Amino acid sequence: MELLQFLGRPAICHHLPSRKPPRSLSAHDSTTKATPFDLSLTVKRKASVISPDLKGTCLFLVGINNPIKSSSAKLLADALRYYYFDSDSVVEEALGGKDAVRSFMKTNLKGFRDSETEVLKQLSSMGRLVVCAGDGAVQCAANLALMRHGISIWIDVPLDMVAKHILEENFQLPAAETINGSYSEVLTQLTAIYEDNRSGYATADTTIALQNVASQLGYDTLDAVTTEDMVLETLQEIERLMRSKKLMEEAARPF
Repeated sequence: MELLQFLGRPAICHHLPSRKPPRSLSAHDSTTKATPFDLSLTVKRKASVISPDLKGTCLFLVGINNPIKSSSAKLLADALRYYYFDSDSVVEEALGGKDAVRSFMKTNLKGFRDSETEVLKQLSSMGRLVVCAGDGAVQCAANLALMRHGISIWIDVPLDMVAKHILEENFQLPAAETINGSYSEVLTQLTAIYEDNRSGYATADTTIALQNVASQLGYDTLDAVTTEDMVLETLQEIERLMRSKKLMEEAARPF
């Protein structure tokens, strides 16, 4: 299937079931009382505030593949009324499925990487997209340059948590990543991927670290952090980035 044909289809923003919200939103909004509330609604309100200034700018979420990154990307797209794409899934579909990808990885790695770049090239030329970017997105300068057409965000999740997601929750990795074995073996493989891509992740415009979000909200465990928590923090960072960009543009104008 031609990439243009596939990308020409309308994307579907998946509506995620809301996880149980925390007791208080004090770290996000000091005016919110410690009473029951709909955190998803809070996310959508924040999205509606920043959406006009965002002007359809694409958002690219990078970081090691994990369900927290993918669910955050989907909810972010839903809140902003953007389209959602998973770049690995687009590549798999364009090349003919998971088996075809595995074959490319063995016999034509360059062709596979070129397909990743072509997908990012086409996605970055569009607007109103949230792209959950695979690890291939940060593995070459051309891809990093393409993501500069939008805002890139590193969703940083501890590797031990990702390993548990793979083993205990059967998180489906893209066909290009073959990670298996015991917990220690999976963690070793994830560490290798992380080290290979860390410098690429670090080029993102901002980082949303799960550990930092948990600390700011006063959670005792990382598992307490919800998708809504991550997305609200992401929206606040996007707002900060846009505010800084606006100030820089105003400072550069002649008197």
